[in-house]
Amino acid sequence: MGSGLMALNAGAAPDAIKTISDGQDPTAEFAGAASLGEGLRHARERSGKSLAELAAETKVHRRFLTALEQSDWSALPSRVFALGYVRAYASALFLDEQLAVERFKRESPDTSVPLKAPIGIAFEDVKRHSPRIVAGVIAVVLAVIGWNVFQRASLHQAAHPSDIAAVPKTWVSGVDPDPQLALSAPMAAPPDQTTPQLYITPGLEAQLTGVDPTDPAVIAAAANPEPVQKAFNPRGAVYGASANASMVVIQAKTAGALVVRLGDGQALFARQMAPGEAWRAPIGVAATVDVSDPAAFDLYLNGEYGGPLAGVLTPLAQLNSRADQAAKQLAATQARAQVEAQAAQVQAAQARTQAQAQTSAPSPTPTTPN
Repeated sequence: MGSGLMALNAGAAPDAIKTISDGQDPTAEFAGAASLGEGLRHARERSGKSLAELAAETKVHRRFLTALEQSDWSALPSRVFALGYVRAYASALFLDEQLAVERFKRESPDTSVPLKAPIGIAFEDVKRHSPRIVAGVIAVVLAVIGWNVFQRASLHQAAHPSDIAAVPKTWVSGVDPDPQLALSAPMAAPPDQTTPQLYITPGLEAQLTGVDPTDPAVIAAAANPEPVQKAFNPRGAVYGASANASMVVIQAKTAGALVVRLGDGQALFARQMAPGEAWRAPIGVAATVDVSDPAAFDLYLNGEYGGPLAGVLTPLAQLNSRADQAAKQLAATQARAQVEAQAAQVQAAQARTQAQAQTSAPSPTPTTPN
């Protein structure tokens, strides 16, 4: 009994040690509870911790902890997340994590994967075909050995004397036989090998693009370009809809849980996202985005950064609406810029036409007085 009490006290908080020393065994009380939720709730009340304190310590949302205490399994996310929440709850209260997990599995059995009959090869079949298998393996090994021996025998050549009757004296002494063949320093390239300077036809760029490169406004805009929004950069697995069927992308900056629920409560997507992983939202689906921490996720609308998520629960229709409005504004801006560029080209063409007309007009003939 003493050794069991010492093992139970290892790593426990002072309040928990005091409770155990008074004769109350939290593990036995938890094991004897009527349900898992009741045992967790009694253990939390005995420790003096509130749900808010326990949520901050375990990094599990408060409503999931409430669902565990009330044995409301339908309010929990996928089974993988639920098992992790049970382990975190039990660890924070110094309970047996494995015992808590086993009770959760008994009270909430997983019925998604039905049992299947065992499959395999009967031992009698293996025993009946084993001589043929052994003979086939031996035949393959002998074929490989024979092929290697044949290759070595066919490539083997007898040693023959060298074709050089005698080694030259210059090879032995190391003297250069022809000093005139010594290499000198590299010479500079001839003038005809230089790269010519790029020639730009004056006025051609303004005529083709409608933008005068010598315009001070154009030079100032090139020197101070507008800031470019951060674009979506996949740094991990991307789940959800395809790229051409989505306008909203949610990417994890840090590790966090992402659950997307439909209107009837069914989970459309649920995953503990790693940093860099992303989920593409489908268009025209009524769902709610539920995250463990809004600051852990970035929002991208039409491929451009749209800031972090506003809250823990966000309607998916609201995000798709923002993306649609941003796309319409971008299309209107591009159309207005195209109209302005076309107008500038027309004005430039009219100015050139007037200049050519003035140049080709005949000058007036001066009259001499009589």
